[in-house]
Amino acid sequence: MRIGSVALDHRYALAPMAGMTDTAFRRLVKARGGCGLVVTEMVSSEGLVRGIDRTLEYAEYTEAERPVSIQIFGGDPGKMAAAAQVVETMKADIVDVNMGCPVPKIAKHNAGCSLMREPAHAARIVRAMTDAVDIPVTVKMRAGWDGASINAPSMARMMEDAGAAAVAVHGRTAKQSYSGDSDWELISTVAAAVAIPVLGSGDCVTPQQMVERSRAGVAGVLVGRGALRNPWIFQQAAALAAGREVREISLAERGRFLLEYIDLLLREGLDETGGFRHRAPGMARSRPPRPARSRERWVVNKLRALGSWYTKGLHGGSQLRTAINQADSVEALRAIVSSHFLELVGDALA
Repeated sequence: MRIGSVALDHRYALAPMAGMTDTAFRRLVKARGGCGLVVTEMVSSEGLVRGIDRTLEYAEYTEAERPVSIQIFGGDPGKMAAAAQVVETMKADIVDVNMGCPVPKIAKHNAGCSLMREPAHAARIVRAMTDAVDIPVTVKMRAGWDGASINAPSMARMMEDAGAAAVAVHGRTAKQSYSGDSDWELISTVAAAVAIPVLGSGDCVTPQQMVERSRAGVAGVLVGRGALRNPWIFQQAAALAAGREVREISLAERGRFLLEYIDLLLREGLDETGGFRHRAPGMARSRPPRPARSRERWVVNKLRALGSWYTKGLHGGSQLRTAINQADSVEALRAIVSSHFLELVGDALA
């Protein structure tokens, strides 16, 4: 599969999820195999252009994540083009435009899915970006704004005409948010309407669903919540698609994943050596790393967020989720994770 000049080894990609798909999580998922592309959390075009520290952190990535797409949002063609140039100077492989976020605080600023209500304006944004950079520009969209305005097929054609190298379609409207079902028939219709690659998104929480949906005429599948529950989902889907046996993930592996995630998060911002992170040139972190107490609280909150998904369907998951939510330190988190998964392994061997 190719997106413009970028070749992907696999047709499965990690979707951008605000607050979840940080660089640590992306690295751990990519290391487990089967994931052809990772996309960052969405980044404000305004923040990128102005060089705001926190915004720049969201856009940082490592070589281990390649190929990587940095997703930006905004409603001004000039600023979106300038932000795309920042992304290009960071040597990202792809810059993605968020036209799918239904959150009101994004949509009310003429960004996110609200752009689907103004297709001509959205096309001007994409054209400004493709004129400004050489890396591929892609678009993430939804079925439409609401049930009365399903316009993804025509929108995709306009994005293609504006120079987009690929589009990803989540088969729900903005009004649906994450209720109901993702409309994969509509996604297939979008794929048939354009010559550029179309990635489908929505309701892929098992490797079997990923493989089935990838055979529905789309070029690839974008997975979000399924990866939060099972970071090995890409590896398993790739094996299934190739006719190989799908490996069961051991309880010990699941525990080690959380411990590795904790360790990576703790190191965030502490390694200032060249090449560790890709940052915008001239925009190295201007403030010191988080103080130890602040960093620890941040790690605890990150584990709570991931735990709400990671524990679903897991034996003893509700107890683990409760324990993680009650933990008040990193050492407590490590002890909870180690104890829980060791107990599960012991139960399995008994």
